[in-house]
Order: sequence, then C-alpha cells, then structure tokens
Amino acid sequence: MNWLVGNMKWVMIVSGILTCTMIYAAFMPQAALNSMFGTSLEGPLAEIVVRNWGALITLVGGFLIYGAFHAAQRPLILTFAGISKLVFIVLVLTYGQGFLNSQAGVVILIDLVMLVLYCLYLIGIRNTRAFHAN
Repeated sequence: MNWLVGNMKWVMIVSGILTCTMIYAAFMPQAALNSMFGTSLEGPLAEIVVRNWGALITLVGGFLIYGAFHAAQRPLILTFAGISKLVFIVLVLTYGQGFLNSQAGVVILIDLVMLVLYCLYLIGIRNTRAFHAN
C-alpha cells in the first residue's frame, strides 16, 4: 500500500491519459461507438449525447492528470473519477452484457483496475493520516 501511495502520481498520469483517449468520441461519435461497442446510434440526439459523453470522460481524465500534480486534491478527484468508472461498469454489466465481448469489455477491465487502485490509495492515505494523528 505504501508503494501505491508513493507512486500515485504516476498511476494518475497513466489513468488520466488513458481516460482522455475518449476525446475522440467528442469529435467522431459514430467511430467511437463502433470501436467501443461494435454498433452505433443514429440521429442528432445520439450525436449530442455521445459527444457530451466523450467530453465528460475526457474532463475526468484531465482532472486525474491535474490531481497527479496536486496531492491535496487527489482524494476528491479520485473519488469522483472512481464513482464515474463504477457507474459505467455497473451500467454495462447490468444493461449491456452483450458488449463485454467488444472493446467495452477491455475498458471495463481497465476501469476496474483503476477503480481498485483508487480505492486502495484512498484507504492507504486514510490509514496514514490515522497513524500520524495518534
């Protein structure tokens, strides 16, 4: 756990960069959907929703990179990013299990690893703070 706490900057940079790759959904929504889920949505509403989804995910990635360089902000950023990733995981597992054989399954696995690392870090810093408080 101490290793993770000491190296969280690099974990956040890597996970932030990976998360920011969804920027392409903001610019090429149909390509992003086809790549991620093997299907697409049609119409102007789909264009708006998928572009917004890509932009919001990219913002989460940007915050992860920001948090890598601002340790005081890490707990809030990791909590927010973790909840975002957890919601995506739960939604796909609940409503889109058929997409697990596509790239979405790989994304779920990567997001799950990130989520576990974020949780371990948050537990680690909580334990460190409790130890130093005594």
